[in-house]
Amino acid sequence: MLNDPEILLRLLAAAVLGGAVGLERERLEWVAGLRTHMLVCLGAALVMVVSAHGFNDMLKDPHVVLDPSRVAAQVVSGIGFLGAGTILFLRQEVIRGLTTAASLWTVAAVGLAVGGGLYLAAVVATLLVLAILALVKPLERRLFRRDLTRQVTVLIDRRQVSLQQVSQAIEASGVAVSQIVLTPGDNPNDGAIAFTLLRGAPRDTAGAIATELQAMAGVRQVSL
Repeated sequence: MLNDPEILLRLLAAAVLGGAVGLERERLEWVAGLRTHMLVCLGAALVMVVSAHGFNDMLKDPHVVLDPSRVAAQVVSGIGFLGAGTILFLRQEVIRGLTTAASLWTVAAVGLAVGGGLYLAAVVATLLVLAILALVKPLERRLFRRDLTRQVTVLIDRRQVSLQQVSQAIEASGVAVSQIVLTPGDNPNDGAIAFTLLRGAPRDTAGAIATELQAMAGVRQVSL
């Protein structure tokens, strides 16, 4: 049976390590931030302590056989429910919160490690998580440039073409639109529509969209 100081140490260590990851998520203003990560890690550590050491009295009975990992194993599957709550499906091909859900799942694993007394594994895993969250994202953006956007501005005659028609023509090309900005023109019948394309649509694709839009009746000018 663990003594009280050791239990206290494990719980405090879990809260600190979970908080370290939570601070990084809190910095980006995600819903699952400091407190959520601390609670997940602390709860997982407590579950591990209870699972491994909470039934020692019952083991004195020769007719009782317990699997000390059974209760802790439920954390691995149960944390998926909480992680799913951080994932937002904004529109087709636009999903936010996957990284935060993964960090919650990993923090739960860190808590289990701390609860099992594997301090080195827990600390190293926390440092790696922080490195992945803080350092890999800028590198990923630089190498793959997936988060860059392109903008297509369309000057239209509202009497001949509608916003819906222009939007459908763009989305038909397979490129998702993240933002639409309408600007009225000097003439009540004129207007400008600025479409921000997701994932840095290739210039060839954007050029093909511009050519298609230019051929539409009521489109006065298209610029990239």
